[in-house]
Amino acid sequence: MSAWNPAQYERFKDERSRPFFDLLSLVSAGTDPGTFPTLSPRVVDLGCGTGELTRELHRRLAARETLGIDSSPEMLAKSSAFAGDGLRFERRDIADFADAGGFDVVFSNAALQWLPGHERLFAHVAALVRPGGQLAVQVPGNHDHVSHTTAHEVAREDEFRAALGGHERVSPVLPPEAYAELLHRLGFAEQHVRLQVYAHTLASRDEVVEWVRGTMLTDYQRRLPADVFARFVVRYREVLLSRLADERPFLFPFKRLLLWGRRGA
Repeated sequence: MSAWNPAQYERFKDERSRPFFDLLSLVSAGTDPGTFPTLSPRVVDLGCGTGELTRELHRRLAARETLGIDSSPEMLAKSSAFAGDGLRFERRDIADFADAGGFDVVFSNAALQWLPGHERLFAHVAALVRPGGQLAVQVPGNHDHVSHTTAHEVAREDEFRAALGGHERVSPVLPPEAYAELLHRLGFAEQHVRLQVYAHTLASRDEVVEWVRGTMLTDYQRRLPADVFARFVVRYREVLLSRLADERPFLFPFKRLLLWGRRGA
C-alpha cells in the first residue's frame, strides 16, 4: 500500500527542488552537437513524482520526448496537468523498467534510495543509457542524521517492533567513492560525484518532523495500522525534539549525493 501524500511531501517544495536544479545543471543542455548525441534528446525521469519538475527537465533539455515514471498513483494523479508537447507519464516500477530504444538522458532525483542493492540497481539503470548518453542521479545521504536514526530507534520499541514484524528501514545508499567506482565499471568515461550539504532554514525544530513524515516515515506508515502509526509519530516527535536545539529559525543540514556520468560512445 502506498503512503505517499503529495501535499505532505510538497510542504517543503522549494527546499526539495534545490537538489533537482543542481543535478540538472550537471546535464548538458542538449544544444551542443559536439558534446551531446542529439539536439533533441530522448529523456526518462525515474521517480517523477507529481511531474512538475519533470516538465522543467523536459523544457530545459529541449527534449523531443520525455517519459516520467513513478510507482505512486497518488503522485501521478497530478502529472496530467504537466503532460503534453512530448512529455508523458506512466505508472511503472524502476526496478523492472526497460526500454528497447534507450535514452540520451536517464535522470533520477530522490528516488533510487527507495530501492535496495545499488550495485545491481545501477547496472540496470545504466543499461537504459544510450552510447554517448548521460546518467544523472540524486539520492539523499542523510540516513545518519538524528532525524532518521531516531525513527529507527522508535521502530525497535516493543509496541512498534511487534507491529512492524521487526522491520527497520535500512538505507541502501553507498559512500560517494563507491558510486565513482560503479560509474567507472559501468562504462561512464566522464563522471562527477559529490556529496553536498544543503542548509535548510526551517521555522522551528518541529518542522523536521513534518519533513521526515513526507519521506522516510512513509516506509513505516505503509506497514502500520493508522492508529499505530499515529502513536509512532507522537513517540518519534517526543524523542526527536528532545535531541534537537529549540532554536527559531532552525537549521536542518541535509546531505545529498549528486552523481553524473557520460557513457562512452
